[in-house]
Amino acid sequence: MENNVFKALAHPARRQILAMLRKGPRLAGDLAAEFEASWPTMSRHLAVLKEADLITAERQGNQILYRVNTSVLEDAASALLGLLGRDNGDDDIKEAAE
Repeated sequence: MENNVFKALAHPARRQILAMLRKGPRLAGDLAAEFEASWPTMSRHLAVLKEADLITAERQGNQILYRVNTSVLEDAASALLGLLGRDNGDDDIKEAAE
């Protein structure tokens, strides 16, 4: 896993954007309307998330629709759990079934 994923996750606004996108795709303007930051600031946050492959962007006419890339987000969560000495939860599921 690349460090740019963790860099992207380090900022609270970017984590909030990801939380919003987990509920479903959103247009760039709709995302920006949820924050008091300027458009250039929001654009940079979206660019950092996109560079980390945490989100995807799809142009729809003159608008951009953003979606969360759940596989990358899940990989980051798994890596963090690994740092804490926990795996992805499969053992917990196996133990509960036994």
